[in-house]
Amino acid sequence: MWLDRFAPQPTPSATPPQGRSFSPAPRRPYLHPDTQPHRPGLTPRSSSLSLASGLTSPNASSANLPPNARVPNGSSLKYELQQAPPSDITDPLHVLHNIIGAPPRKTRRRSAQTTAQLAEKPAELVEDIDFGELDLEAFADVQDNIVRQPSNIHTYSVQSSQEYDLEKDKFEDLHRSIIACDEVLKSVELYLTNFQADLGAVSAEIETLQSRSTALNTKLENRRVVEKLLGPAVEDISLSPALVRKIAEGAIDEGWVRALKELEKRTKVIETKSEEAVKIKAVDDLKPLLTDLTNKAVERIRDHIVTQIKALRSPNINAQIIQQQSFVKYKDLYAFLARHQPKLSEEISQAYVNTMRWYYLNHFSRYQKALEKIKLHMIDKTEVIGNQDDTSRRGSKVASAPHDPFSLGRRLDPLKSRSPTALSSYLVDEDKSTYYLEVPFRSFNIAVIDNASYEYTFLTTFFSPTQSYHAISRLFASIFEPTFALGQAFTKQLIDSTVDALGVLLAVRLNQHFAFELQRRKVPAVDGYTNATNMLLWPRFQILLDLHCESLRRATAALPGRPAASTILTSSSSAAAQSTAPHQLAQRFASLLQGILAMSSEAGDDEPVSNSLGRLRGEFEAFLVKLSKGVADKRKRQRFLANNWSLVGTVLEGCEGRLADEARAHFEGLKEAAAGDD
Repeated sequence: MWLDRFAPQPTPSATPPQGRSFSPAPRRPYLHPDTQPHRPGLTPRSSSLSLASGLTSPNASSANLPPNARVPNGSSLKYELQQAPPSDITDPLHVLHNIIGAPPRKTRRRSAQTTAQLAEKPAELVEDIDFGELDLEAFADVQDNIVRQPSNIHTYSVQSSQEYDLEKDKFEDLHRSIIACDEVLKSVELYLTNFQADLGAVSAEIETLQSRSTALNTKLENRRVVEKLLGPAVEDISLSPALVRKIAEGAIDEGWVRALKELEKRTKVIETKSEEAVKIKAVDDLKPLLTDLTNKAVERIRDHIVTQIKALRSPNINAQIIQQQSFVKYKDLYAFLARHQPKLSEEISQAYVNTMRWYYLNHFSRYQKALEKIKLHMIDKTEVIGNQDDTSRRGSKVASAPHDPFSLGRRLDPLKSRSPTALSSYLVDEDKSTYYLEVPFRSFNIAVIDNASYEYTFLTTFFSPTQSYHAISRLFASIFEPTFALGQAFTKQLIDSTVDALGVLLAVRLNQHFAFELQRRKVPAVDGYTNATNMLLWPRFQILLDLHCESLRRATAALPGRPAASTILTSSSSAAAQSTAPHQLAQRFASLLQGILAMSSEAGDDEPVSNSLGRLRGEFEAFLVKLSKGVADKRKRQRFLANNWSLVGTVLEGCEGRLADEARAHFEGLKEAAAGDD
């Protein structure tokens, strides 16, 4: 019933909530979600004053009262109830209950928990209640009807109270979470406050940095302008510690050469600035350092070159490797030494000349001794054209030699070969073959030409920056003078003990090829050696041809002037003498002439070959003409001469050149003349 909500509470509170005035108006209690209010029953005969007792209950709800349900302002009950009663006065509610009497109540079972929940203070007390000109019962009926409407208020049951009781722990956890969140929010608020303060400080620092950056940029720009103006001047009169350390202590390599060039460049700049009218203190301070550093560089260059020169004297060393890797690669070192210490550079160059002089002489002496061990065909004075024991026995040989001294054969192959290889001294000891004299001559001179060409190229590369062409030529001559003398002595040794005219002329042609090769390599310093070799070979060749001519003259002189009477008679000897076959000497002469002409296809008019061949040909013709007079029959005599001229012309058929053409034409004319007479 609606009167249950106005039942007296077990423990009424006479003290109003803190901060609010006491009001007798009933208030709707704040119902906890997990509690159900206990409403005692009232009898219908209860007076209106019993309603006041319900209004004083702190658990009575005033939330369902309409806004206009207010007590008149002149009510003394409201005034009295609003005042806090003294502690020694009995509670007015008890006095009213004693006077009026306790109204009958409907019995209802209430749990201790529900009673404790109803005893709690309401969440809010309504101070002014507008009763709207209604008495207390009518106002209570109206409020009860409003409470009973399900659309206006929620009715709490025992089941909902139990549900709230079950959800109590969740709400307590929610409460604790809210408290924890509040603490976190407080810390976040403190952090954000500190962050705002720090952000302000950072902003101030950024502004300071911006101003400093602007100032630094201005200074940097000014320094760049100054550096652009003063940088080159300062660079010219300064030496880096790395440069000094590299020259003084670093290994001599390509980096050391670059450092040396940088030092020389700085030295030139300092010398130029020291000669100017304006004196710079930095220049005066740097000059002693440059002098000491230059002296240190000269000392290290001297030690390096001397060490390499000593290495050339090591046994079985290849000088060309040292020259290429240690001298030519660092040729700037000697140029630096020659500019700063000319006298020292001359002494070092002389030491190099003496070393290489010994080096080449030693190696070529050993090579010559090795070539002397080669077996050569011995062609002595007995093997000349006109040498024959019995001129009456034409066509027969006294002794057969293992070689033909009058035939060229394959001896011309080394002259036509483009391979400049020479016999190795290691292979010579094991080679048991027999050669002609041009083979050792070619091997020795090829080695001389190749080494001389390389040495001359090295000298012009290493010494040319500091020495003239004539000075380099003198150095070369000093180095190779003993070697050239050795080569000339070896050539003289080869040709003096032989009458091999073909071998000597072949050596002449080889020497001419060497001269052409030196011109192609642009090595004029060796021209003296080739010319001296020619001066040995040409006279010897003429001497050998003169020996052949002399032998022909002796053979001609040995022939009878006319045929004897006994010879005319039929006999074996006379039959041989009357033969028209070509003479043995004609075969020798044709072979020798063919070899000389084959090697003279490009001969010039200034060579003595033409005159020597003319003398030899004249002696041969005289021999055959006198020999033909021994034949009594004229027709046989003319046939004999024609056969010999034909043989010589046939042998010369494959020769080329001006001299060969002239010789063929000459013998063809002799053949035709002999045939015409016949």
